[in-house]
Amino acid sequence: MRVLVTGGAGFVGSHVVDSLAAAGDEVVVLDRRLPHPDVERAGVRYMVADARHPQAWEAALPGVDAVCHQAARVGLGVDLGDVVDYVADNDAATAAGIDAMHRRGFAGRVVLASSMVVYGEGAYTCATCGPVRPLARRQVDLDAGRWEPACPQCGSTLEPTTIDEDAVADPRNVYAATKLHQEHLFAAFGRETGATVVTLRYHNVYGSRMPRDTPYAGVAAIFGSAIAAGRPVRVFEDGAQRRDFVHVTDVAAANLVALRAPAEAAGTYNIASGRPVTIAELAHGLVAAAAGDVAVRVVGGYRLGDVRHVVASPARAAQILGFRARVDLAEGLAQLCTAPMGDG
Repeated sequence: MRVLVTGGAGFVGSHVVDSLAAAGDEVVVLDRRLPHPDVERAGVRYMVADARHPQAWEAALPGVDAVCHQAARVGLGVDLGDVVDYVADNDAATAAGIDAMHRRGFAGRVVLASSMVVYGEGAYTCATCGPVRPLARRQVDLDAGRWEPACPQCGSTLEPTTIDEDAVADPRNVYAATKLHQEHLFAAFGRETGATVVTLRYHNVYGSRMPRDTPYAGVAAIFGSAIAAGRPVRVFEDGAQRRDFVHVTDVAAANLVALRAPAEAAGTYNIASGRPVTIAELAHGLVAAAAGDVAVRVVGGYRLGDVRHVVASPARAAQILGFRARVDLAEGLAQLCTAPMGDG
């Protein structure tokens, strides 16, 4: 199979390229830059071009059986001044790809890298009202250190639970909005062309080549940078926020499965470990894995646009795709301490 991987020089994309090459597939990479020499793979065709331009896609598409769209601007960003760049890199680049695929009559497999951020807050249960989805947290509550969202119907304390793919999307920051729009654009493409579209909603991905020392780095990378520099690890809110961390090699494996699944498997899937942890637990786990002596400090504070708890059910991916994450968090964190990092 000949596969076009956009963003194939980046963090997740380069691991997808590794897995495809190891499986004997022919790989074309479309990225703004070449990968680091240690990551570049023999036999892979690297095309340095901007995915926001349809002509870049058109040059990469001939002979392609499937498209694995990993290219994106990720992370929460700095502030609303990032909005134009997020929309350009995520929405406009996706539209450029669809335009090029339409012009070339492509109707093969598409695997889209989406994100759990499209959910906003995760799922919750109220002892009185049953299953509910809370409203966006109010700044006045966050300023007062009231971190947990309340029941939108009765105001009671909620119990977080797992969210599945049928939940209504509720993006709560610019990045989340662009990821949901990518999903909608490719859903329209699939309906109009008959292409098989598989959307993978990644949860918190970590592992080697993970970008750090950038405003767009994930929390595991931010904590890892602090440990490497001998600085205290600063945990926002009270550290009890719950997330699911999934290793990048598992994410790459999920992409391979999605590229090979029967057409009936078209749809949306959570890609998660199914083993949630708190952010404080992650921080302490990283310090322990690094055998470091830095402190973990719960400092309060918050980032507008962050949600409190979002933990996914991985059941659909297991049942339909046959995908299950394999890398245990402790094992993955130990590997992360010695793994090469990306440059963002």
